[in-house]
Amino acid sequence: MSLAAETRAAVRARPFVFDALRAGLLNHSAAAAWLAEAADLDGDADAIAAALRRFREELPAYATASSEATVSMRSGVGVADEADEATPLLRVGEAAVVPEGDHTAVVATGNVDAATLAAALRRLAVREVQVVAAGVAGGSLVCVVRRRDGPDAVRVVEAALDSAPAVDSA
Repeated sequence: MSLAAETRAAVRARPFVFDALRAGLLNHSAAAAWLAEAADLDGDADAIAAALRRFREELPAYATASSEATVSMRSGVGVADEADEATPLLRVGEAAVVPEGDHTAVVATGNVDAATLAAALRRLAVREVQVVAAGVAGGSLVCVVRRRDGPDAVRVVEAALDSAPAVDSA
């Protein structure tokens, strides 16, 4: 594999580098030095930086899209390993979000998808809000957080709806 192909693979394996490259915010020299070590690329930093510049020229510009959705908060939910409830708020395997517990569910309903969920989860992580369960399907997005984090989580999810990265097949 060529150094350019290895560099592209290293960038794609690190979504934060990929996003920064698409957005034009990446210092190519610094990123090249970091990738040379982090990804164990066999090439000098100048050659890796040149590969980054060429890769950037091929990528679509970073863009965001607004999602039309309504956000609500449901207090008093929990995550149960084996739920008997017929229509839980969220189910993954045998685990389900049930209406009895000490957590809060933030629910967005409307034009939401996996990219919106990813943006919300990343923003919640940056705010140090622990998410105990999350999912998206059928026009609904659910993030379950500690009860006291509920109001902050609502604001974070609303912000994510307004500026989720536009998905592109780059």
